[in-house]
Amino acid sequence: MKKLIFVFLSILLAFGASAQVDTKAQTLLNELSAKYKKYKSIKAQFAYTLESKASKMKQTQKGVLNLKGNKFKVEVANKEITCDSKTVWTYSSADNEVQINNYNPNENGFNPAQIFTMYEKGFSYKFVEEKTENGKAVAQIELTPTDKNKKFFKVKLFIDKVGKQIVRSSVYDKNGNIYTYEVQSFQGDVVLNDNFFTFDAAKHPNCEVNDLRNP
Repeated sequence: MKKLIFVFLSILLAFGASAQVDTKAQTLLNELSAKYKKYKSIKAQFAYTLESKASKMKQTQKGVLNLKGNKFKVEVANKEITCDSKTVWTYSSADNEVQINNYNPNENGFNPAQIFTMYEKGFSYKFVEEKTENGKAVAQIELTPTDKNKKFFKVKLFIDKVGKQIVRSSVYDKNGNIYTYEVQSFQGDVVLNDNFFTFDAAKHPNCEVNDLRNP
């Protein structure tokens, strides 16, 4: 689940540039970036769907993402991932256990704190089509990672052209799985104290703590 969340946090976001510039796609991504960069903090509710054609399985879960600067907290199913930009806590309510690690965004190839704004590198992109969804003009942009060693090979990004907001993204991995993340609600400049982005063991009595940080 942790890896899937990090895939979500990398993909909702990683809309990169390349030598083959699609100006129509680039304009949309630049407008999207300009809007999100205005916010000091963000709260988004999302629905996450995993579809596996090989096992004929499809399941959906709902979650919440909070961002402030380089800090983030993600809650989905029975998992809570909290990061203060230096340390990351992964808590499982099912096991009442938390793992503590040093946070290194390079290990995942992205920085979750840049979820709505990292359009500068790592992907080529192209405008695919525009269609109406729920009365809104939605543009589809297809992203392809320039690093062919990535575990996924394609991302379909859907953007509300008028609202300049992400509607959803679908990530296609090399194992035949499709991860779809639909943004159901979005709030900018929400009040989030810094201590919100640290794990409070006192709120979880008898929680087992596994500190895996390097000295």
